[in-house]
Amino acid sequence: MYQQWTIPTDLKTGRELAEDILHHVRVQGYDQDVCFAIRLALEEAIVNAIKHGNGCDPLKKISISAYVGTDKTDITIADEGAGFNPQNVPDPTADENLEKPGGRGLMLMRAYMDQVLFNARGNEIRIIKNGPVQAQQ
Repeated sequence: MYQQWTIPTDLKTGRELAEDILHHVRVQGYDQDVCFAIRLALEEAIVNAIKHGNGCDPLKKISISAYVGTDKTDITIADEGAGFNPQNVPDPTADENLEKPGGRGLMLMRAYMDQVLFNARGNEIRIIKNGPVQAQQ
């Protein structure tokens, strides 16, 4: 399955789309732990696009594309914001950052997904999780 969507900067719509994508992930035979990992990363990426990328601006849109197959799940989320440099996000596990709210979502995405990639501008994230067929090889 490959699909593309453009959604408003809206948390409810983002959650509904995440559920639709996760339905396809389950149908492809991903186990419960992998489905949880994809859900966590996908929801975090959508929330980041809404809050940080588009600044909750209802006039801005979010573009999402998803390929879900037995070989992998490959999802790209792009916002209309200025972007950021992911290398500049402080390590949330460092002592000086333990009380700060930023960086945890990105850390979780990197921990749970097989690949987390950004475009040069920093307003697009691509999250990839190997599928059941890849895991068996």
